[in-house]
Amino acid sequence: MEWKKDNRTYKILSDAEKGGYGVVAPIAYNIECILAFLRAAEAKRAPLIIQVFPWAITYSDGLLVHAAAQAARTATVPVAIHLDHAQDAALIRHAASTLPFDSIMVDMSHHEMEENLAKTKELVAFCNTYKICTEAEPGRIEGGEDGIADTADLEGALTTPEQVDDFVATGIDFLAPAFGNVHGEYGARGPVLEYGRLAAIRAKLAASSDTDVRVVLHGTNDFPEDVMKECIRGGCNKINVNKLVLDDYLVHLKTQAATASLTALMEDGTKAIQRLMEWQMDVTGSAGKA
Repeated sequence: MEWKKDNRTYKILSDAEKGGYGVVAPIAYNIECILAFLRAAEAKRAPLIIQVFPWAITYSDGLLVHAAAQAARTATVPVAIHLDHAQDAALIRHAASTLPFDSIMVDMSHHEMEENLAKTKELVAFCNTYKICTEAEPGRIEGGEDGIADTADLEGALTTPEQVDDFVATGIDFLAPAFGNVHGEYGARGPVLEYGRLAAIRAKLAASSDTDVRVVLHGTNDFPEDVMKECIRGGCNKINVNKLVLDDYLVHLKTQAATASLTALMEDGTKAIQRLMEWQMDVTGSAGKA
């Protein structure tokens, strides 16, 4: 589809794949997040994908999405707006048809595989009519994060190379495999990833001459720098981050909320997020690529 070449998420990740780097895709919860993400991207001259959970739509009636989109339009670096872990078909249709998203994750991983694929294909086609690119999750990445369903009660399933063709056939543009990564916290053990499985998935994608699908990394909380870089070397281009860039901000709120003025709390909190964002742009190799 020719329109995809002009889609912001598609263009940003195409360039990242060609350049061998990752693009930081943080979750925005408020205006401080949006400002910090943009300021970091401008300071580092890095491309950026701002993400929101469906919660942002239902909580703010889409206002936060419009704020992010306005910031993206005025940025001097490439910025895309993405809806992460959209698990409700009605909300996906509403988001695609009425809100300024560049891409949407059609997350049907809470269904069994046959239903997952059928629903994904249907919703991908709907999103494409609005020139919105799509992401999906083969396998099942365990755990939960703020604003999305917790799949702890479901059996985790690692992505197999055989599943890749089935998901590519749905028309998706971005694939989020499960190869040992989890949503939420890893605990004292830390992440234990199957890089061989990731390599097999990448090889399967590369073997298809008519495939143009990028790989997305989910579940990066507490990732050490070497783990993040190894995933990017393994072909992950869209790097979802949440608490990894919000940890200092959360500590700031807990320690300063009782004494700081509201404006100081917001301004200093924005700086705390920006610092971690700039660090991750260095780690992922996106700094200087815009």
